[in-house]
Amino acid sequence: MIEVQDLYFVYPSGVEALKGVSLTIQNGEFVAVMGENGAGKTTLVKHFNGLLKPTRGKVLVDGVETTKVSVATLARKVGFVFQNPDHQLFSETVEEEIAFALKNFGFSSEIIEKRVTWALNLLGLAQYRKTSPFMLSGGERKRVALASVLAWDPEILILDEPTIGQDCQQKETLRQFILQMKEQGKTVVIVTHDVEFVAECNPRVLLMRNGKIVADGEARKVLTTPEILTQASIVPPQIAQIFLQLSELGFPKEVIDVYEARDLLLKALRRPS
Repeated sequence: MIEVQDLYFVYPSGVEALKGVSLTIQNGEFVAVMGENGAGKTTLVKHFNGLLKPTRGKVLVDGVETTKVSVATLARKVGFVFQNPDHQLFSETVEEEIAFALKNFGFSSEIIEKRVTWALNLLGLAQYRKTSPFMLSGGERKRVALASVLAWDPEILILDEPTIGQDCQQKETLRQFILQMKEQGKTVVIVTHDVEFVAECNPRVLLMRNGKIVADGEARKVLTTPEILTQASIVPPQIAQIFLQLSELGFPKEVIDVYEARDLLLKALRRPS
Protein backbone atom coordinates (compact mmCIF):
# COMPACT_ATOMS: atom_id res chain seq x y z
CA MET A 1 0.00 0.00 0.00
CA ILE A 2 1.17 3.54 -0.81
CA GLU A 3 0.17 6.32 1.57
CA VAL A 4 0.80 9.97 0.78
CA GLN A 5 0.20 12.39 3.64
CA ASP A 6 0.02 16.16 3.00
CA LEU A 7 2.92 16.00 0.54
CA TYR A 8 4.72 19.15 -0.52
CA PHE A 9 7.76 19.23 -2.79
CA VAL A 10 9.84 22.24 -3.83
CA TYR A 11 12.63 21.91 -6.41
CA PRO A 12 15.98 23.67 -5.77
CA SER A 13 14.92 26.26 -8.37
CA GLY A 14 12.10 27.26 -6.03
CA VAL A 15 9.29 25.70 -8.11
CA GLU A 16 6.63 24.25 -5.80
CA ALA A 17 5.64 21.10 -7.71
CA LEU A 18 3.37 19.45 -5.12
CA LYS A 19 1.04 21.31 -2.79
CA GLY A 20 -0.49 19.24 0.00
CA VAL A 21 -1.22 15.99 -1.87
CA SER A 22 -2.83 13.23 0.18
CA LEU A 23 -3.96 9.85 -1.16
CA THR A 24 -3.90 6.11 -0.56
CA ILE A 25 -3.28 3.46 -3.21
CA GLN A 26 -4.32 0.00 -2.06
CA ASN A 27 -2.48 -3.19 -2.95
CA GLY A 28 -3.65 -4.52 -6.32
CA GLU A 29 -5.01 -1.20 -7.60
CA PHE A 30 -4.46 0.09 -11.12
CA VAL A 31 -4.15 3.88 -11.06
CA ALA A 32 -3.63 6.37 -13.89
CA VAL A 33 -2.18 9.78 -12.97
CA MET A 34 -3.23 12.36 -15.55
CA GLY A 35 -2.97 16.10 -16.14
CA GLU A 36 -1.21 18.69 -18.27
CA ASN A 37 2.55 19.13 -18.42
CA GLY A 38 3.86 20.61 -15.18
CA ALA A 39 0.90 19.41 -13.12
CA GLY A 40 3.18 17.40 -10.80
CA LYS A 41 2.47 13.88 -12.05
CA THR A 42 6.02 12.59 -12.43
CA THR A 43 7.15 14.46 -9.32
CA LEU A 44 4.45 12.65 -7.35
CA VAL A 45 5.29 9.13 -8.52
CA LYS A 46 9.05 9.65 -8.05
CA HIS A 47 8.24 9.87 -4.33
CA PHE A 48 6.84 6.32 -4.41
CA ASN A 49 10.29 4.73 -4.76
CA GLY A 50 12.31 7.39 -2.96
CA LEU A 51 13.86 9.06 -6.02
CA LEU A 52 12.52 12.29 -4.52
CA LYS A 53 12.13 13.04 -0.81
CA PRO A 54 9.30 15.20 0.56
CA THR A 55 9.96 18.83 1.35
CA ARG A 56 7.10 18.44 3.79
CA GLY A 57 4.72 15.58 4.53
CA LYS A 58 5.21 11.82 4.33
CA VAL A 59 5.15 8.97 1.82
CA LEU A 60 4.90 5.41 3.12
CA VAL A 61 5.20 2.16 1.17
CA ASP A 62 3.74 -0.79 3.06
CA GLY A 63 3.96 1.25 6.24
CA VAL A 64 7.62 2.23 5.82
CA GLU A 65 8.45 5.91 5.35
CA THR A 66 10.48 6.39 2.15
CA THR A 67 12.91 8.76 3.88
CA LYS A 68 13.91 5.95 6.27
CA VAL A 69 15.16 3.49 3.62
CA SER A 70 17.46 3.66 0.60
CA VAL A 71 16.31 3.92 -3.01
CA ALA A 72 18.01 0.55 -3.63
CA THR A 73 15.91 -1.09 -0.90
CA LEU A 74 12.70 0.43 -2.25
CA ALA A 75 13.62 -0.61 -5.80
CA ARG A 76 13.24 -4.28 -4.88
CA LYS A 77 9.59 -3.61 -4.09
CA VAL A 78 8.82 -0.67 -6.40
CA GLY A 79 9.84 -0.91 -10.06
CA PHE A 80 10.04 2.39 -11.96
CA VAL A 81 10.16 2.77 -15.75
CA PHE A 82 11.14 6.29 -16.82
CA GLN A 83 9.43 8.25 -19.58
CA ASN A 84 12.78 8.52 -21.38
CA PRO A 85 14.37 5.03 -21.50
CA ASP A 86 17.82 6.53 -22.11
CA HIS A 87 17.78 7.66 -18.48
CA GLN A 88 18.01 4.05 -17.30
CA LEU A 89 19.69 2.05 -20.09
CA PHE A 90 23.47 1.55 -19.99
CA SER A 91 24.38 -2.09 -20.77
CA GLU A 92 26.05 -3.27 -23.99
CA THR A 93 23.25 -5.68 -24.96
CA VAL A 94 19.53 -6.00 -24.33
CA GLU A 95 20.12 -9.31 -22.57
CA GLU A 96 22.65 -7.77 -20.17
CA GLU A 97 20.33 -4.82 -19.51
CA ILE A 98 17.49 -7.07 -18.41
CA ALA A 99 19.78 -9.30 -16.35
CA PHE A 100 21.56 -6.46 -14.52
CA ALA A 101 19.09 -5.88 -11.66
CA LEU A 102 18.48 -9.61 -11.26
CA LYS A 103 22.20 -10.13 -10.67
CA ASN A 104 22.29 -7.26 -8.16
CA PHE A 105 19.35 -8.72 -6.28
CA GLY A 106 21.17 -12.05 -5.98
CA PHE A 107 19.04 -14.27 -8.22
CA SER A 108 20.63 -17.54 -9.35
CA SER A 109 21.97 -17.83 -12.92
CA GLU A 110 19.21 -20.32 -13.77
CA ILE A 111 16.44 -17.99 -12.62
CA ILE A 112 18.11 -15.04 -14.36
CA GLU A 113 18.13 -16.93 -17.67
CA LYS A 114 14.44 -17.85 -17.30
CA ARG A 115 13.36 -14.33 -16.32
CA VAL A 116 15.35 -12.67 -19.10
CA THR A 117 13.89 -15.03 -21.72
CA TRP A 118 10.38 -14.51 -20.34
CA ALA A 119 10.70 -10.71 -20.45
CA LEU A 120 12.16 -10.74 -23.98
CA ASN A 121 9.30 -12.89 -25.28
CA LEU A 122 6.63 -10.92 -23.43
CA LEU A 123 7.63 -7.63 -25.04
CA GLY A 124 8.61 -8.94 -28.48
CA LEU A 125 12.32 -8.32 -28.02
CA ALA A 126 13.77 -11.82 -28.46
CA GLN A 127 15.37 -10.96 -31.82
CA TYR A 128 17.30 -8.11 -30.15
CA ARG A 129 18.76 -10.24 -27.35
CA LYS A 130 22.41 -9.62 -28.37
CA THR A 131 21.82 -6.11 -29.77
CA SER A 132 22.86 -2.89 -28.08
CA PRO A 133 19.77 -1.15 -26.72
CA PHE A 134 21.09 2.11 -28.17
CA MET A 135 20.77 0.67 -31.70
CA LEU A 136 17.01 0.29 -31.25
CA SER A 137 14.18 2.71 -31.95
CA GLY A 138 12.71 4.86 -29.17
CA GLY A 139 9.71 2.57 -28.79
CA GLU A 140 11.92 -0.53 -28.66
CA ARG A 141 14.20 1.05 -26.05
CA LYS A 142 11.08 1.82 -24.03
CA ARG A 143 10.19 -1.87 -24.10
CA VAL A 144 13.73 -2.84 -23.06
CA ALA A 145 13.47 -0.53 -20.04
CA LEU A 146 10.12 -2.06 -19.16
CA ALA A 147 11.47 -5.60 -19.59
CA SER A 148 14.42 -4.82 -17.30
CA VAL A 149 12.00 -3.89 -14.52
CA LEU A 150 9.39 -6.61 -15.11
CA ALA A 151 12.11 -9.27 -14.96
CA TRP A 152 12.52 -8.97 -11.20
CA ASP A 153 8.73 -9.06 -10.60
CA PRO A 154 8.24 -6.03 -8.30
CA GLU A 155 5.13 -5.78 -6.14
CA ILE A 156 4.50 -2.21 -7.33
CA LEU A 157 5.10 -1.04 -10.90
CA ILE A 158 5.36 2.64 -11.82
CA LEU A 159 5.23 3.44 -15.56
CA ASP A 160 5.85 6.99 -16.77
CA GLU A 161 4.18 7.51 -20.19
CA PRO A 162 4.41 3.80 -21.14
CA THR A 163 2.48 4.07 -24.42
CA ILE A 164 4.70 6.69 -26.09
CA GLY A 165 6.29 5.19 -29.20
CA GLN A 166 4.17 2.01 -29.04
CA ASP A 167 1.84 0.85 -31.80
CA CYS A 168 -1.70 -0.45 -31.25
CA GLN A 169 -0.62 -4.08 -30.88
CA GLN A 170 2.07 -3.19 -28.34
CA LYS A 171 -0.40 -1.06 -26.38
CA GLU A 172 -2.82 -3.99 -26.26
CA THR A 173 -0.02 -6.27 -25.05
CA LEU A 174 0.73 -3.74 -22.31
CA ARG A 175 -2.94 -3.48 -21.36
CA GLN A 176 -3.29 -7.25 -21.10
CA PHE A 177 -0.14 -7.48 -19.02
CA ILE A 178 -1.35 -4.79 -16.60
CA LEU A 179 -4.64 -6.63 -16.19
CA GLN A 180 -2.69 -9.84 -15.56
CA MET A 181 -0.63 -8.08 -12.90
CA LYS A 182 -3.82 -6.88 -11.25
CA GLU A 183 -5.12 -10.45 -11.11
CA GLN A 184 -1.87 -11.41 -9.38
CA GLY A 185 -2.45 -8.72 -6.75
CA LYS A 186 0.23 -6.34 -8.07
CA THR A 187 -0.13 -2.57 -7.88
CA VAL A 188 0.29 -0.61 -11.13
CA VAL A 189 0.55 3.18 -11.40
CA ILE A 190 0.93 4.86 -14.78
CA VAL A 191 1.55 8.51 -15.64
CA THR A 192 -0.02 9.20 -19.00
CA HIS A 193 -1.58 11.67 -21.42
CA ASP A 194 -3.07 8.79 -23.44
CA VAL A 195 -6.78 9.16 -22.69
CA GLU A 196 -7.74 6.45 -25.20
CA PHE A 197 -5.50 3.91 -23.45
CA VAL A 198 -6.95 4.88 -20.07
CA ALA A 199 -10.47 4.57 -21.48
CA GLU A 200 -9.73 1.02 -22.65
CA CYS A 201 -8.39 0.04 -19.21
CA ASN A 202 -10.87 1.95 -16.96
CA PRO A 203 -8.53 2.28 -13.96
CA ARG A 204 -8.84 4.66 -11.04
CA VAL A 205 -7.85 8.12 -12.30
CA LEU A 206 -6.01 10.78 -10.32
CA LEU A 207 -6.36 14.06 -12.19
CA MET A 208 -3.75 16.68 -11.28
CA ARG A 209 -3.48 20.42 -11.82
CA ASN A 210 -0.91 22.84 -10.41
CA GLY A 211 0.51 20.34 -7.95
CA LYS A 212 -2.83 19.24 -6.54
CA ILE A 213 -5.28 16.40 -7.16
CA VAL A 214 -8.49 17.90 -8.57
CA ALA A 215 -10.34 14.62 -9.25
CA ASP A 216 -10.05 11.04 -8.03
CA GLY A 217 -12.34 8.30 -9.25
CA GLU A 218 -13.17 5.60 -11.77
CA ALA A 219 -12.07 6.49 -15.30
CA ARG A 220 -15.58 6.22 -16.72
CA LYS A 221 -16.72 8.95 -14.31
CA VAL A 222 -13.70 11.27 -14.45
CA LEU A 223 -13.26 11.06 -18.23
CA THR A 224 -16.92 11.86 -18.91
CA THR A 225 -17.05 15.03 -16.80
CA PRO A 226 -16.07 17.84 -19.20
CA GLU A 227 -15.82 20.58 -16.58
CA ILE A 228 -13.23 18.60 -14.58
CA LEU A 229 -11.25 17.65 -17.69
CA THR A 230 -11.18 21.26 -18.89
CA GLN A 231 -9.53 22.32 -15.61
CA ALA A 232 -6.71 19.83 -16.28
CA SER A 233 -6.47 20.53 -20.05
CA ILE A 234 -7.54 16.96 -20.88
CA VAL A 235 -9.66 16.14 -23.95
CA PRO A 236 -12.26 13.39 -23.34
CA PRO A 237 -11.79 10.05 -25.16
CA GLN A 238 -13.49 9.89 -28.56
CA ILE A 239 -16.18 7.47 -27.36
CA ALA A 240 -16.94 9.76 -24.43
CA GLN A 241 -17.24 12.77 -26.75
CA ILE A 242 -19.75 10.91 -28.92
CA PHE A 243 -21.92 9.74 -26.04
CA LEU A 244 -21.88 13.13 -24.34
CA GLN A 245 -23.54 14.38 -27.53
CA LEU A 246 -25.86 11.36 -27.76
CA SER A 247 -27.01 11.87 -24.17
CA GLU A 248 -29.41 14.47 -25.57
CA LEU A 249 -31.16 11.53 -27.27
CA GLY A 250 -31.38 9.48 -24.09
CA PHE A 251 -28.09 7.59 -24.24
CA PRO A 252 -26.04 7.30 -21.01
CA LYS A 253 -23.19 9.82 -20.61
CA GLU A 254 -20.67 7.62 -18.80
CA VAL A 255 -19.52 5.53 -21.77
CA ILE A 256 -15.79 5.17 -22.59
CA ASP A 257 -15.61 1.51 -23.60
CA VAL A 258 -15.90 0.74 -27.32
CA TYR A 259 -17.69 -2.57 -26.74
CA GLU A 260 -20.27 -1.01 -24.44
CA ALA A 261 -20.76 1.72 -27.04
CA ARG A 262 -21.30 -0.89 -29.77
CA ASP A 263 -23.88 -2.77 -27.69
CA LEU A 264 -25.79 0.43 -26.87
CA LEU A 265 -25.88 1.52 -30.52
CA LEU A 266 -26.96 -1.93 -31.78
CA LYS A 267 -29.70 -2.05 -29.16
CA ALA A 268 -30.92 1.38 -30.28
CA LEU A 269 -30.95 0.30 -33.94
CA ARG A 270 -33.07 -2.76 -33.10
CA ARG A 271 -35.56 -0.69 -31.08
CA PRO A 272 -38.95 -0.35 -32.80
CA SER A 273 -39.54 3.14 -34.13
